[in-house]
Amino acid sequence: MSQPEPGFPGPRRVGFAAALRGELRVPSDKSIAHRALLFNALASGDAEVTVRRPGADVRSTAGAIEAMGAIESETADEHGGVLYRLRGWEGSATALGKGIEQLDCGNSGTTMRLLSGALAGGAGRGSTLVGDASLSRRPMERVAGPLRAMGADVTTTDGHAPVTIRGTHPLHAIRYQLPVASAQVLGAIALAALAADGTTTIESPGPTRDHTERLLAWLGASVRRDGLTTTIDGPAALRARSLVVPGDISSAAAWLVAAALHPDAELRLVDVSLNPSRLAIVDVLRDMGADIRIEAPEASAASPDAGPEPSGDLVVRGGNRLRAISLSGARVAELIDELPLLAVAMGAAEGTSELRDASELRVKESDRIALVVRNLAAIGANAEELPDGWRVTAGPALPAEIETAGDHRIAIAFAVAALSGIAGGVTIGDPTCVDVSYPAFWDDLEAVAGRERAVAPAR
Repeated sequence: MSQPEPGFPGPRRVGFAAALRGELRVPSDKSIAHRALLFNALASGDAEVTVRRPGADVRSTAGAIEAMGAIESETADEHGGVLYRLRGWEGSATALGKGIEQLDCGNSGTTMRLLSGALAGGAGRGSTLVGDASLSRRPMERVAGPLRAMGADVTTTDGHAPVTIRGTHPLHAIRYQLPVASAQVLGAIALAALAADGTTTIESPGPTRDHTERLLAWLGASVRRDGLTTTIDGPAALRARSLVVPGDISSAAAWLVAAALHPDAELRLVDVSLNPSRLAIVDVLRDMGADIRIEAPEASAASPDAGPEPSGDLVVRGGNRLRAISLSGARVAELIDELPLLAVAMGAAEGTSELRDASELRVKESDRIALVVRNLAAIGANAEELPDGWRVTAGPALPAEIETAGDHRIAIAFAVAALSGIAGGVTIGDPTCVDVSYPAFWDDLEAVAGRERAVAPAR
C-alpha cells in the first residue's frame, strides 16, 4: 500500500499490502524503445512506433530525434501510450551532418551513447550532447574511444558529458574488444559501423542484451552475433518498419519480486518482452524458489506488429519462502538493472546471499552498491558493502526513510520491500524519480495492492 503525503508529489509512504492481485501492462521496454525510435530515424521510409507509457528516458530519445526532424507527430492514447510517426533520414547517417548544435539527453545514458554512435557517421557540423547532473557524472570515454578509432572527432568533458561529436563519412571499420560488457557501448559502435567501410567486429567479455543486433537485422542491416562476438557489414542502409514495443521486463521485475516475496499474491504481467538475453531475472527468482510461469509467447509472436522481439505473459504467485543465492561473473551483466530488486529479495531469503563482480553499479544514476546496502540496513537486513557488490542476510522488518539520490531503481526496489512486508513501512522522499522508467508505478501499486491497510508481519 502507498499513500501520498499532503501536497504530493512530496514524500510517499508505502506499507504492507494484505494481498497482491491483478493484471498489469507495464511500460514498453526502454532498451527496445530507444532503439526502435533511433534506428527507424536512421532508416529510409516511414514507420510508426508505439510505446506503452514511455518514461522520461525514452522521451529524451524521442525529443532528440524530433529536434533533428525525424518525428513527424506523436499521438497519446487514453492509457498513456504514445504512437510516434517517423520519417527516416533517407537511410544514411550523413543526413545527421545538418546537425543541431545541442541535444539534451536528460538522465538517459542510452540516449547519449546511442546518439554518439549515430552522429559519428554524419559528415559536417557537429552536435554537443548534454544531460542532467546525474548523467554528466557517468563515464563517456568508453564510447568516445572506439568512435575515435573509427575516425570520428569526439570530445568529452574530463571523460564525461557534455560530449561533442563531429562526424566523418565514411568511417573506418574496426575490431574492438569491449573492456566491460555493455549493450550501450556495443550499440554505439554498431550504429557507427553502418557508416563504415568494411566489417566491424565487436567482442564482449561477457553476455550483453542483443536488442541492437535483432533490430538492425530486422531493418535490413547485415549483422551477425556469434556467442560474444558481433559483426556488422558497412556501409549499410536501413528500411523503416513499424512495431509495437512490448513491456519492459525490468519494470515487470518489480512485480515479480513483490509477488514472490508476498505471502498472498498472484499477478499477471501482460505482453512483456521475453528476449532470452533479458530473462535472467526470471531464472534467478526461480532458483530462489519463486513460482513464476511464462504463458502465450506464440500468440504474441504471431501479431503483425510484433517486431523482432519475442513477448508473452508472466504469472507469479507468492507464498514460498525464498532461498539465498550467490551471483557473480557473466550472469551479473544480464541482471544489471534488476540487481537492486534482487537485493530486496536477498534481504528476505533464508540464508546469506552474496553479489560480486557488479562494480558497474557504482557508475549508474547513483552509486547503487552504497545506496542499496545503506537502505537494506535501514529496513533491518544485515547488509555488508563489498567493493563490487554486497552480502545480505534477513533481519527484522523495520520502518525507514529511504535514501534514493533521485535513482528510480532504488525507489522502486524499496517500495517493493515495504509492499511485501520485508520492511516495516518506508518513506520515499522523492517519489517522482520513478518517472525515468515507470511513470505509472504508483498507480499500478495501488491497482494491485488495493486500499486496505495492513500491518507488516514479523518475520
